[in-house]
Amino acid sequence: MLTMRTAALLLVLGLINLCLVSATAIGPRLHRALSKRANVLGPVSTVEVVNKVIAPDGFPRSTVLAGGTFPGPLIQARKKLTPPFKGDEFLVNVTNLLNDTSMDITTSIHWHGIYQHQSNWADGTAWITQCPIQPNGSFLHKFTVPDQAGTYWYHSHLSAQYCDGLRGPLVIYDPDDPLADMYDVDDESTVIVLADWYHKTSPLLYNPPFTPDSTLINGLGRYPGGPASPLAVVNVTQGKRYRFRIIGASCDPWFNFTIDGHNMTIIEADGNEVEPVVVDSLPVYAAQRYSVVVTADQPVGNFWIRAVSNFPNQTFDGGLNSAILRYSGAPIEDPTTEPGPYVLPFDESALHPLHNSGVPGIPGVGNADVNINLVTGLDAAQGVYTVGGIPFVNPPLPVLLQILSSAQNATQLLPNGSVYELPPNKTIELSIPATDLTPGGALGGPHPMHLHGHAFDVVRVAGNSTYNYVNPVRRDTVSLGTQAVNDNVTIRFSTNNPGPWYFHCHIDWHLHNGFAVVMAEAPLAAEAQESKATPEYWYQLCSSQGITR
Repeated sequence: MLTMRTAALLLVLGLINLCLVSATAIGPRLHRALSKRANVLGPVSTVEVVNKVIAPDGFPRSTVLAGGTFPGPLIQARKKLTPPFKGDEFLVNVTNLLNDTSMDITTSIHWHGIYQHQSNWADGTAWITQCPIQPNGSFLHKFTVPDQAGTYWYHSHLSAQYCDGLRGPLVIYDPDDPLADMYDVDDESTVIVLADWYHKTSPLLYNPPFTPDSTLINGLGRYPGGPASPLAVVNVTQGKRYRFRIIGASCDPWFNFTIDGHNMTIIEADGNEVEPVVVDSLPVYAAQRYSVVVTADQPVGNFWIRAVSNFPNQTFDGGLNSAILRYSGAPIEDPTTEPGPYVLPFDESALHPLHNSGVPGIPGVGNADVNINLVTGLDAAQGVYTVGGIPFVNPPLPVLLQILSSAQNATQLLPNGSVYELPPNKTIELSIPATDLTPGGALGGPHPMHLHGHAFDVVRVAGNSTYNYVNPVRRDTVSLGTQAVNDNVTIRFSTNNPGPWYFHCHIDWHLHNGFAVVMAEAPLAAEAQESKATPEYWYQLCSSQGITR
């Protein structure tokens, strides 16, 4: 339950937010009003998590949704230009109205890519930073984003619940974007959400094979043998330049994203702007995001947008794995365009930060303050993934609650063997070799690994054996690649954000089956920080379930 003081604060800030939404950001480059459309929310909002029967590909099924839609409402915010340069304050009240017991009826929502500086308690990760929200309960996430702008998303972080539909986009706009001169349009119409879709509920799919029934683009798609269900349409005007924000909201597959007849200029990866790179195809792994600039420079017509997954036997026949790019003035009909030719392939090693490039610590393999080699595996007999030989299992109480109860080191923190204590203000280097060809190795890849609470420098990317300690791509989710080319993806980051942060495979089925560890960053500092910041209603989430310190 919210306190009266918090409820009053939410009401007041909600009124302020209404004013912000109706105002226009004034700046030399960008004039953008946050949208007032029905399925777009501001940073002060209520998100109701509900069960609803929908048929996004023509097949009806019960789902778990944010706001009753798939994808969930776009949440918009703005980076501030005036002192103290703090971005919009987020006050998002998540209300659990679930009642369909064929799926999980508790829930949590994680704000993917948001650092949560001094607000680890609001990260939204069940059993790591909070207890789940019970049916008919609510939880107010309160956090600020002082140093971030870009493309993010939100999703359930309980079991494999987001595979049942609880996923949506989140964008923080920068009124002083240094790359704003490259595009003309950047609003809710240019957000493109890629997702896999399943006709069965997630509890029936915990064991392999994990095979999606269809691909959805902005919540619409078709499945083999199904009806000619409507496809998503992205409307453009000839001559204009569009910043498409592409979100990989997948539970499992990665998608190769293309637009017939159009190149794409990458300008952002996972909330971090990059030096522009032109490609004609873009691999988007689960949880990754890219901004690409596309110029509507073709004759007026309809063009296929394609998102083919890495699963076998994929096709575009009958509009599968597709959406439509429609020029203003074009007839309302399916495109007849052909894919390719593809001559500008994506190369992750060619992505470099637009600003603040450089890796923390002393350059060179193994020269960080703390160097950890994480060996991943699959115990087929038990049906679990392992990191360091140990599958992650949910602890009896959240890791943050353990820290706030004065458990301070990895030997005290549960689950045993899955918590790595990291010292404060040090450089950390993690290497994660691909093991898919090793007996007992982690099959089912490439595995996209996500670290909460940070963006990291990828000093060795998949598909490349060269280390880059000068200007590597900075992001929060990275593919581990494959052992066939001896991939050993290596990342660097600094422990400047105390708290327990999940590090896990973002194939949600793999996470459910143990593919995770917790980086317990500076536990003493985390206890001191979070004991002051954590509201009483956070503790009530656990005490209402009989979980106490």
